[in-house]
Amino acid sequence: MAYQRHFFVCTTQRPPFGKPSCGAQGSAAIVAALVAELDERPELAGTVAVATSSCLGPCFDGPTVVVYPEGTWYTGVKPEDVPEIGEQHMAGGEPVARLRNASLSAAPK
Repeated sequence: MAYQRHFFVCTTQRPPFGKPSCGAQGSAAIVAALVAELDERPELAGTVAVATSSCLGPCFDGPTVVVYPEGTWYTGVKPEDVPEIGEQHMAGGEPVARLRNASLSAAPK
């Protein structure tokens, strides 16, 4: 089976000065929550994946999650946002509008 959706979460960790990093802003908890959401939805096995990534770019707006192939970017994600992402985007295929960074995301279809 080919993945229909792949969630990449920036986990870059920088020293606590200068440019911020997603890792320092709690992205590990977001990865864990997304994996738990996926584990609760066995029907998505083989069609949805969650992976960590290095820097995705919008460091000042992190934590950042990008979903491919549609090119949806989420910024400022918090662990408490993950159930909504799981239900609406992972399972339902619809991005969560309130979390979507419109300036980075591909135009919705």
